[in-house]
Amino acid sequence: MPAATRLFAIFLALWLWRPTSAWADRYDDEARRLVQRLTLEEKVGQMTQISVTLVSKEGDTTGRHALDPDKLREALLTYHVGSIMNEGQGAYSLAHWREIITEIQDVATRETRLKIPVLYGIDAIHGATFTEGATLFPQPIALAATWNLDLARQDGAITAREVRASGIPWDFYPVLDVGRQPLWPRFWETFGEDTFLVTEFGKNYIEGLQGGSYGFPGQVAACLKHYVGYSFPFNGFDRTPAFMSERTLRQVFLPPFAAGVRAGVSTVMANSSELDGIPGHANRHLLTDVLKGELGFKGFVVSDFKDVKRLYSRDQVADSPEAAVALAVNAGVDMSMVPNDFSFYRLLLRGVRDKKVSVARIDDAVRRILAVKLRMGLFAPGGAYPAPGLDREFASPAHEAANLKTAQESIILLKNEQHLLPLAKTGIKVLVTGPTANLLSALNGGWTITWQGDNEARYPKDKPTVLAAIKAKLGASNVLFAPGADFDRTLDLQATVKLAKKADYVVVCLGEKAYCETWGNITDLDLEPAQIQLAQAMIKTGKPVILVLLEGRPRVIAPLVDQSQAILLGFLPGMEGGRAIAEVLFGEVNPSAKLPCTYPKAPNGFVTYDHKPLEEWDLNRYDPQFPFGFGLSYTTFAYRDLHLATDKLRPGKNQTVSVRVKNTGDRPGQEVVQLYLQDEFGSVSRPVRELKGFRKLALRPGEERELTFTLTPHDLSFIGVDDRRIVEPGVFKVMVGPLAKEFTLQ
Repeated sequence: MPAATRLFAIFLALWLWRPTSAWADRYDDEARRLVQRLTLEEKVGQMTQISVTLVSKEGDTTGRHALDPDKLREALLTYHVGSIMNEGQGAYSLAHWREIITEIQDVATRETRLKIPVLYGIDAIHGATFTEGATLFPQPIALAATWNLDLARQDGAITAREVRASGIPWDFYPVLDVGRQPLWPRFWETFGEDTFLVTEFGKNYIEGLQGGSYGFPGQVAACLKHYVGYSFPFNGFDRTPAFMSERTLRQVFLPPFAAGVRAGVSTVMANSSELDGIPGHANRHLLTDVLKGELGFKGFVVSDFKDVKRLYSRDQVADSPEAAVALAVNAGVDMSMVPNDFSFYRLLLRGVRDKKVSVARIDDAVRRILAVKLRMGLFAPGGAYPAPGLDREFASPAHEAANLKTAQESIILLKNEQHLLPLAKTGIKVLVTGPTANLLSALNGGWTITWQGDNEARYPKDKPTVLAAIKAKLGASNVLFAPGADFDRTLDLQATVKLAKKADYVVVCLGEKAYCETWGNITDLDLEPAQIQLAQAMIKTGKPVILVLLEGRPRVIAPLVDQSQAILLGFLPGMEGGRAIAEVLFGEVNPSAKLPCTYPKAPNGFVTYDHKPLEEWDLNRYDPQFPFGFGLSYTTFAYRDLHLATDKLRPGKNQTVSVRVKNTGDRPGQEVVQLYLQDEFGSVSRPVRELKGFRKLALRPGEERELTFTLTPHDLSFIGVDDRRIVEPGVFKVMVGPLAKEFTLQ
């Protein structure tokens, strides 16, 4: 490495990894003083997280969840438990959550020796998912399709207020895994396949969740997950091994987490799988050396569900349950999501007494936990209890309107042959068919009301499915319906064909049933044959066919693409998704979403957009069904005057890029302006292009605007041969829309 490049690499590393520690420093001294007052037993209790089911009544004949006061006192007074999580039977009412939290905090803040509040945590993935009637937004992959960071902050802020209205101060979200393996069943929990896109959405969502006011009752502590490399399983199954070099880890998967740390995130959840043979919960290099050392993370690390135990029972890297606890804590896990017993408490106490874990390590973990509790205002008068007033704005009309806007901007128009869409709202008859047409669960997916999100009976009755929303636009008498197929079998195909012949258009709703985690494992990205058969039968009727795709990952639909007249992709657009799809179909909303991932043409040979040159060499091709960043509109846009501030850039300086964009159609519309960069030569092979900036702007017909982007030294950097971030001089190509220009970094 040349001397100049080496010096700049050192500067860049210091700039890039600078920690945001102000919030931690503010409470660190107070947390240290409190740690000194705790007994060893009380410290270990603070590191223990249990499920609410462990302190709940069993066999309640009323069917209503209730805490067991004796079990609760045992947990908090005998085992000194510092954190409780989860729900027992799916979503509870807002009032019941407030009762639960109040009862828990009454014991914690009145009966324990030092009156330390409990930190309650919940999975609020796309809204307050386990509170009945909550505002449930598009799932993360659909939110990313909006390419609108304002919506990410807004959705995070509303989620925080509704979670905190339930009395809960800690949200196990956002997922900052980069979705590079489309088979993976948690793909829809990510913000897509691109590191930059995931980073930007993650930062803004964290800002919405945590806000800037420490302990403000309308904010929650965020949790980055799943640190790190979890989203790239070799075989596509959940919780299976990933294999990658240190360079790939640092280039692709680590940057979103580093940005989350710099944004001041409070907590991090460890990777539930393993990376290069080392389970995430035993990886001291990543948890302690990199996360807490190199990145300067000041919050605490929580385990995933049962994963400390699994170091012994599943991963077999510890030869006893006690060894598993010591291994995880010494690696850097500060709190164990046990969650259904007190084994971690007993085994960690034994480990400290047997000198397998140092008291200093315990003190470090507990200080981190207490600092987060202090930050969230739990020690303030009334701070541990449900905040007054937030319940009055829960699921308010304003929140519903915000949800609808996000859903509207999340619907991607992938095909619109001969401008078939939008449809007229009068004088037509439409057949709606397909397994996702009349299910709210298909719009929402997992982590919705229940863990798997598949209990349709528990969904609200006042939210429309796609079918109901189309009926609301056309009138019930102008809409025909037949399921035609379940997810994996056809249903009376002949009758559905007969109905199609009576219609002017056929809307075929395909996709996936709701699933979560391992229950969503599949071995083939091809959409199920029964659904393909249904769509092909509709196409054979000769009626114009509009495909509506509701799915958590890009399922292959190659046999249908050429013969369908229009295709809408909703991914999982949330509780207002049915309404948003209908508004796009009938032109009340001009679609503006873009793909946050590559949509594959075949189940094998998947290639991401930021592939290497050798993946387009000889017989190799990047040949997706639809490329990353693609999405159509009902209007058109033109780009001109791409301008660079300089064609010879000095090291350490920013490059300014400007471009003019015009709406050349006859409808108002929103365009996502995407800036890509190519480093044409490097000591490590460089991608053919990388996303480095984007902006969403609304333009009236004929309106033109100039946009300016800034490329920083970090944008020109990459992980070099020695696994350090560097910038090398050379030629860079800037690409915006159809335009491109080059500059030289001297």
